[in-house]
Amino acid sequence: MMTIFVLDVLLLVILLILGTPLPFVFGGGIVFMMIFADVPIKSLMLWSFNQMISPVLLASPFFMLAGSIIAESGIAKRLMDFANLFINRLKGGVGVLSVITCGILGAISGSSFTGIAAVGPVLIPEMEKKGYERGFATSLVTCSSILGVLIPPSIPLIIYGWVTGTSVLGSFLSTVGPGILTIITFSIINLIYARKRLSSSNEYAATIEEEIVTNNEVQVNKSKNPFGIFIKAIPGLCMPVIILGGIYGGVFTPTEAAAVASVLALFIGFFIYRELNMKKTYNMMRSSSISIGAIMTMITFCLILSQIFVMLKIPEQLVDIFMGITNSKLLVLVIVNIFLLFIGMIVNDTTAIILTAPLLLPLVVKFGISPIQFAAIMTVNLAAGGITPPYASVLYYGMMVGDCKFSKILKPTLVFLLFGYLPVIILTTYFEPVSMFLPRLFGF
Repeated sequence: MMTIFVLDVLLLVILLILGTPLPFVFGGGIVFMMIFADVPIKSLMLWSFNQMISPVLLASPFFMLAGSIIAESGIAKRLMDFANLFINRLKGGVGVLSVITCGILGAISGSSFTGIAAVGPVLIPEMEKKGYERGFATSLVTCSSILGVLIPPSIPLIIYGWVTGTSVLGSFLSTVGPGILTIITFSIINLIYARKRLSSSNEYAATIEEEIVTNNEVQVNKSKNPFGIFIKAIPGLCMPVIILGGIYGGVFTPTEAAAVASVLALFIGFFIYRELNMKKTYNMMRSSSISIGAIMTMITFCLILSQIFVMLKIPEQLVDIFMGITNSKLLVLVIVNIFLLFIGMIVNDTTAIILTAPLLLPLVVKFGISPIQFAAIMTVNLAAGGITPPYASVLYYGMMVGDCKFSKILKPTLVFLLFGYLPVIILTTYFEPVSMFLPRLFGF
């Protein structure tokens, strides 16, 4: 069976390389297993239907909808104005503002794309005006947007908890530490970049000084009435408090929290900020429905293929293979990290979790790693895939929003990955308190 499993994985890789749509990729894998592994597909179809009507899975489309509404409703703009009150005098502060705002939006939407959609159109041109290179500004916003899956609530973590039977709340807490570290490392890289540019380029320094002088009226308007800006930001600031407070306070489940986020965002956009109208809402609902339908179809096929692997006892065979190779926990984690990074480079994080979590969890548990810590390890590794070609859906979306060529965004993205994000992956994997401090504090 292991030979058939390897051939099936090779088929999946070939279909992905050929550019086959993801649902058909996994459908092809299912057909292959039906033919060569004698899999009872009828019972699996019934099983997958029962899984798809799970209330937990409803959180994913609701959070996707909430992210779309947030990007269009004016919530992100008010949050950026509020955060700017604290850092607008800092050299490179607009870059730090991008990182922090993406983190705040992550605490509302659970998606990487919300940060780019909401922050990119506003702050990328603003950073360019202040002397940032277009490629660096686009890369900073794009890389920071992965905070959407690290700062809870997170769609991939909901899927992980659903697939593995692990506590979703504990999984949420496991990525808070890595998320905060990512904010710090990305902000430091941005500040180093800004200071280097200021000290090495008189032209850039003049641009900054000119911006401070000529844009003084804007700065005065933003700082003249901080209380007014704070009042306007209160509805947006309340959203993560309500959502996370409701989840951890036991008021509602993560799925109910996703629905609450969508309704709150609609209410704020229509009646408080008044930036939503019926036409805009209809177009937004229509595009979100199309995306959700495609993703749910893909999830169905992934579930079936993953269950086939479990039925054929592939996880147990993988454990035996690894135990035969090494008893070193360190080496196993290195291999798992490399494997997850590779998977993240060819499929999205939700797909990767559904396919690989049931396979890898028995292996890491055998080496003494808790399912909650592994939630953080998986999520942190797979999030990098969104900005790492060839898949890199987040990176390509960022390039589109930032109107930036790949050649311009590649170098700064590599800097953020190697010097900002790789240390976070290493610490999350090998220094347990980074991911487990909060879960243990809350009794998980």
